Amino acid sequence: MEGEFGFPFGGDPEELMRGLREFAERQAEAVQESQREQLATLKLNTAVELTAAALGQMDVEGLPDAQALALRDAMRVLFPEAVALVSAARQGFMRESPTS
Repeated sequence: MEGEFGFPFGGDPEELMRGLREFAERQAEAVQESQREQLATLKLNTAVELTAAALGQMDVEGLPDAQALALRDAMRVLFPEAVALVSAARQGFMRESPTS
């Protein structure tokens, strides 16, 4: 009976607390990982939606060469912004490596 201290589960209460603490830490890590993935997904979707919306707003007229030039000019402005969002999303998907 020694070491049970009236706990219905038996065993050492310190061991029980240590197990509960480890379980809580794993759960907190899982929640953080899920939130990181959700934010990364949101950033990717935002990059795609903003680029598509911006290109959709363009009213390109003229000969095919003039249209191509207008679209290239637009992408020259839009692409760096989209890349920045995708890069931020990629970092969100990358899992932090444990430090020793």
